[in-house]
Amino acid sequence: MLLIFIIICLLIIIFKHNNKKTNHILRENINYSNNEALKTKKMERGVYRILLKYTKIEIKKFIIALVMMLVAVGISLITPILLGKAVDMLSNAVIDVKKIVLIIVVYVSVLAISCVIQYFQAILLAKAGDRIIYQMREDVFTKLESLSIDQLNKTPVGKLVTRVTTDTNALNDMYTSTIVNLIRNILTIIGVIISMLIVNVKLTLWILLTTPIVIFLSFVFRKLARVIYRKVRKGITMVNTSLSENISGVKLTQIFNQEEKQCQSFEKVNNELKDNYSKQILLFGIFRPSIYAIYVLTVTLLFYIASKEIINTNFALTSGLIVIFYSYIEKLFTPIQNLAEQFNVLQSALAAGERIYEVLDTKPEIVDSKDAIEVEELRGEIEFKHVWFAYVENDWILKDVSFKVNAKENVAFVGATGSGKTTILSLIVRNYDIQKGQILIDGLDIKTYKISSLRKLIGQMLQDVFLFAGTIESNINLRDETITHEEIVKSCQFVNADKVIEKLPEKYNDVVRERGKNFSSGERQLISFARVVSHKPNIMILDEATANIDTETEALIQDSLHKIMNIGTMLIVAHRLSTIQHCNQIIVLKKGRIIESGTHIELLEKRGYYYNLYRLQYEKDI
Repeated sequence: MLLIFIIICLLIIIFKHNNKKTNHILRENINYSNNEALKTKKMERGVYRILLKYTKIEIKKFIIALVMMLVAVGISLITPILLGKAVDMLSNAVIDVKKIVLIIVVYVSVLAISCVIQYFQAILLAKAGDRIIYQMREDVFTKLESLSIDQLNKTPVGKLVTRVTTDTNALNDMYTSTIVNLIRNILTIIGVIISMLIVNVKLTLWILLTTPIVIFLSFVFRKLARVIYRKVRKGITMVNTSLSENISGVKLTQIFNQEEKQCQSFEKVNNELKDNYSKQILLFGIFRPSIYAIYVLTVTLLFYIASKEIINTNFALTSGLIVIFYSYIEKLFTPIQNLAEQFNVLQSALAAGERIYEVLDTKPEIVDSKDAIEVEELRGEIEFKHVWFAYVENDWILKDVSFKVNAKENVAFVGATGSGKTTILSLIVRNYDIQKGQILIDGLDIKTYKISSLRKLIGQMLQDVFLFAGTIESNINLRDETITHEEIVKSCQFVNADKVIEKLPEKYNDVVRERGKNFSSGERQLISFARVVSHKPNIMILDEATANIDTETEALIQDSLHKIMNIGTMLIVAHRLSTIQHCNQIIVLKKGRIIESGTHIELLEKRGYYYNLYRLQYEKDI
């Protein structure tokens, strides 16, 4: 008892400082409000609800596995009695060989049946677990795809990757083995106790004297394990985030010779994860041996009682009975020891489940209204009416902005960095929603249209062109099978991208490496032009798409740009004023307000802000 008391004290001392940080961890991971206890319960209920939801997907397989498990547990409870009877027979003066052989045959058959059941149960659960995790990954990924740009920007990419991969993997073991084994072990414990009571009540009561200690230790372990596993999951996320960020920015790191500092930064988060893993191992390393110590204590108690003559007299104790109880004690403490490992996996899975629940429970900020309509075509008329917008509350980026763009017109937005040009383009495709005012397309509020329908008819050509790993053709049609190869070729010819593609060994099937690193900026831009044209938009957005292009493809891009301008309504943001001189209207922004508008000639004649910008750029080019 003194040993157990020392172990409990050691556990509490080692992990005491975790309690001081627990509230901070929970607040960071689950956005706790003032009532943290209430939020914790809500989170736990949400996690259990999510896990139950996915369990229902393969509920038939789990029920079959549960039935098989009950049979296996029942069979396992018979073996100690068979051993006991065999020992009693061997203790008799006359040994009945036939009965002993029969018992051995039954014993071996029981073990064989148990092995077969466990094999098929494992296969069944593996299939069920794979299906559940597959569906969970799909749902998490779909949820991430539905979130707004603002919501995604608030979370590092490494954390999002962890949610889809590592956190879902952590739940795989729970579905394939932990839950069923946990139930099996609990049923085994209950079954062993009932079996012992049936065999001999008084001896069972003596044996169960150590049970309260086991229950208390398990309670302490569960409490401490939940805290440490949250920290482990957070540590894994931080390592993945740091790794993702450093790999993406390795070029910049090397340019500024910051390798050592970045290594130190990664070492810090890696050490934190290592320390948490060490605490996890230590916690598990203390719990399991302590259970084994209680097991030894229980066996000692059994033999101590058996050695007493009074037990032999009153309990009619035989050698077979001692063997039965010894076997049952082993069967009682083996699942208890296994529970430690299963608690290990379960706590890790629940910690991962909390993080998955966070994603699945997140409400997208940009959603369709209930009466949103599907539209097949837009004329391309755009109007802003007294629009106010802020990324952060009351820090207005756009202030009372009003303008109108007629269908098929080319309109350019000009102004200093931070004046709100790109923000206007982002609002038109509903990457964000405005706080005040109204944005109309073809006379209807953009919230009237379904988001997918609206974005399908608006083509965007951005400065930073993103290409997926795959082929040139898959990057142009974006795996939309309704766009034929012939349409892709025509689109590429229209924007001059064919002059680049036709020179490649595999042409349209040429491999595109990650982010299109095997293509120049100009080549990537031409591919993006072809992508937009092949999807036949009614409105086109050109956000600094002509910046940072190489001189070799500049002429091709300029020619492509003139062709694209004739397709539909085009909104352009460009610092090169020479590219927007022929636009129908140029809107000049300053600090979120429109200060000038007109054609290139009209704005030069005003000799205002645009005139000064043009003169500075012209003098610079000279």
